[in-house]
Amino acid sequence: MNAYLEILRPANALMAVVAILLMAIISGNFTLAVLLAALVVFIVTGAGNAINDYFDHRIDAINKPERPIPSGRISLKTALIYSISFFIIGIIIAFVISLTLGIIAFLSSFLMIWYAHSLKRMRIIGNLSISFLTGLCFVFGGIAVHQVLISIYLGFFAFLMTMAREIVKDMEDVEGDKVDGAHTLPIAYGEGISSKTAAFFMIIASLGSPVLYFRGIFSIFYLIILIPALVVFFYCAVSILKDQSLENTRNVSKKIKIGMGVVFLAFALGSPFLASLIW
Repeated sequence: MNAYLEILRPANALMAVVAILLMAIISGNFTLAVLLAALVVFIVTGAGNAINDYFDHRIDAINKPERPIPSGRISLKTALIYSISFFIIGIIIAFVISLTLGIIAFLSSFLMIWYAHSLKRMRIIGNLSISFLTGLCFVFGGIAVHQVLISIYLGFFAFLMTMAREIVKDMEDVEGDKVDGAHTLPIAYGEGISSKTAAFFMIIASLGSPVLYFRGIFSIFYLIILIPALVVFFYCAVSILKDQSLENTRNVSKKIKIGMGVVFLAFALGSPFLASLIW
């Protein structure tokens, strides 16, 4: 993959775009504003990934040496200019859509830079920041399609699931984070406490997610599709409590991501608009 595309982590950025598309599907509202909102989220998320790699080049040299900066395919200065340029473009497009979305894009960009520079090295605070930004993608989409309350519900559950995965990722990256002087949860309190915290968020998200059906937001198909995801989350919770090895944390991290994908699918197929078309 081209280094300038790779540093944006397009797969990760597209996951953020999914939140916008899901809000469009749930509302049945497909407009130019939705398309532009999706573009903004992709651009700003990509910029956030790039600035994260800029500040994390020493950690990545240990944990992920194949990335564009530590591998020498992109210089530090170029990565910085590239990232800031994308932030500016995304913010401008957001203001074109609406003042509210422009302000959110600006503040989100600021938080991403702050996170990459220092917040991610603070126990829990860094995890909360990235999880908040993940949930905010749904709210961003909700504002674009005028479904703010529903987007807050979905954003909250996205927040819980992301918190679990972020803590597991911190357990995976302990060695590199120690070199960089980070104070993540597993470094400060050990992997036992970290595994219990991650499991807590998985279980709370799993037990609470059916509420979206009982609140009348989704159809019965949401519950049916949700079941495999709940199985994955409960499995991951038990697995991380039993085994905190590097190999297992990587495995659990991947499975949580798969589980989140299934939940997003449940959001889409369980929405009254799409369910009426398919079923």
